[in-house]
Amino acid sequence: MTSTSTPPGLARFNALEEAAAFAALHEACASTAWANRLLAARPYASAEDLYTASDAAMAELTAEDLAEAMAGHPPIGRPKPGDPTSAREQSGMAGASDELKAEMLELNLAYQEKFGHVFLICATGRTGEQMRDAVKERIGNTPEQEREIVRTELGKINRIRLARLVEEDA
Repeated sequence: MTSTSTPPGLARFNALEEAAAFAALHEACASTAWANRLLAARPYASAEDLYTASDAAMAELTAEDLAEAMAGHPPIGRPKPGDPTSAREQSGMAGASDELKAEMLELNLAYQEKFGHVFLICATGRTGEQMRDAVKERIGNTPEQEREIVRTELGKINRIRLARLVEEDA
């Protein structure tokens, strides 16, 4: 395979019927506006083009679009039952002590009460302690500061999920 050819996973994504491509994107991010922007820009010549389009779409999301995207994410420490994606992404909490899990539950609730949405962080590769420290630090933010941090964290999550989508061999 030459470096100019489209990776098989990306070629498969480019070739999907619109409804199937939308479903794949919506699974990566629950924002309809984000998914529609990425769908409209198909086909992608490279995975990097897809990631760049994702970042651009994320930057344009309204507060309502961000809220829709966040609604698709379970609280840290409580991945959706039967959802291998959230379980994999939150694996740093899997081995956490009961004490840390209880502390995260309390912090999640305090954060949600203040901001009106789940605490969102790109959990991939982070330990339970790192996630706890992040929520403790971020709970002092203004809603405006937090919305921009959430936008950045969602962008990171979307890139990881898109990479998984386009790098699959089958």
